[in-house]
Amino acid sequence: MSKPVVAIVGRPNVGKSTLFNALAGQRISIVQDTPGVTRDRIYADVDWLGYTFTIIDTGGIEPDSKDLILSQMREQAEIAIAAADVILFMVDVREGLVDTDTGVADMLRRSGKPVILVVNKVDSAKKFEADVLEFYNLGMGDPVPISSASRLGIGDMLDEVVARFPDSVADSDQDERPQVAVVGKPNVGKSSIVNRLAGEERVIVSDIPGTTRDAIDTVISYQDREYIFIDTAGLRRKSKIKEEIERYSIIRAVTAIERADAVILVIDATQGVTEQDAKIAGIAHERGKGIIIAVNKWDAVEKDDKTIYKFTDKIRQVLSFMTYAEIVFISAKTGQRLTKLFDLIDMVIANNAMRIGTGVLNEIISEATAMHQPPSDKGKRLRIYYATQAGVKPPTFVFFVNDKKLMHFSYLRYLENQIRETFEFRGTSLKFIIRERKGE
Repeated sequence: MSKPVVAIVGRPNVGKSTLFNALAGQRISIVQDTPGVTRDRIYADVDWLGYTFTIIDTGGIEPDSKDLILSQMREQAEIAIAAADVILFMVDVREGLVDTDTGVADMLRRSGKPVILVVNKVDSAKKFEADVLEFYNLGMGDPVPISSASRLGIGDMLDEVVARFPDSVADSDQDERPQVAVVGKPNVGKSSIVNRLAGEERVIVSDIPGTTRDAIDTVISYQDREYIFIDTAGLRRKSKIKEEIERYSIIRAVTAIERADAVILVIDATQGVTEQDAKIAGIAHERGKGIIIAVNKWDAVEKDDKTIYKFTDKIRQVLSFMTYAEIVFISAKTGQRLTKLFDLIDMVIANNAMRIGTGVLNEIISEATAMHQPPSDKGKRLRIYYATQAGVKPPTFVFFVNDKKLMHFSYLRYLENQIRETFEFRGTSLKFIIRERKGE
């Protein structure tokens, strides 16, 4: 199910990253009293009142600035605004209403998105009451006073956030057609793959990295079944400062992956698998999606009888956290093996939604523990009372044990391998939850 997206925006140095860290429950964004420190928004998932949503932290907006970095940060924020279902517009009560706030408010009004005006650094409601009221002049509705540093008023703010989630936020889930996100670095051939499958030029294709700025949906039919392909702007390494526009494309990748039933990670065969590919893959892995690794431009690689095995080994090495992913070697230019993608998409989506009966699952676990005794510590041995599947997308299993600390990572991996040997679960991650049951 696609999560709603909430973007935190405002001019520099009003406390956006501090709020983001408070909501995310950990120190993720750099917090510093220098405007412009947070140049790339960072994302995290938040749970509140039964809702799970993704928050995006953005760089500060200077609507009229000609400064290169600030103007690029403005573009980043615009992308976040476009991706968001709800916007938190943050201002600083201690600095009061400034012209930049008015400029940001005008930008947000044009977006047509629900906006919550958040007045930060209100450590005392009584002391700053009059100062908060000044922000009514922005015409953005009732200001919500908070202190992100002291974590005051955040609950009231989150109540306002979830109240503004549109009923249509899950509309895309009503569409039964498989949704496939095509992700990867710039210029690896994502758009060329989609165009070749569609049989027409639906997406701009150019040798200039990062030509695709927007996530574009393309409906493609294959053997009387329709698929929705989401082509995204490529993700580039942070060191490529000159092409700053690529740095905010991670927002589109995150939101596209969130919507998708399956993710195709496109790797350039002429460049090989890179750490940047691992970063992109990690987004899909964290979100438990069905994953296919498509090695494009395979026609451009000089090959012998060992080339494909060497390339596969390298992928497994760099992407060691997702050895379950399916790998296919293709060429958008020649059409080589492109139609195989549809079979793989169907397979990983089915596996991502597969359920195992509790009885069968416990038979597997019982046989596995008989073959390889559970670990022990200081005379106490791990006991697995029983296991059950709690959910799908990804398949999620709950193990009830006598002591969670005894469930070593290596043994859990062993149990996962036993489950995979029986049911394969090709192309999808598995999630495990360990719970204790005392007194048995």
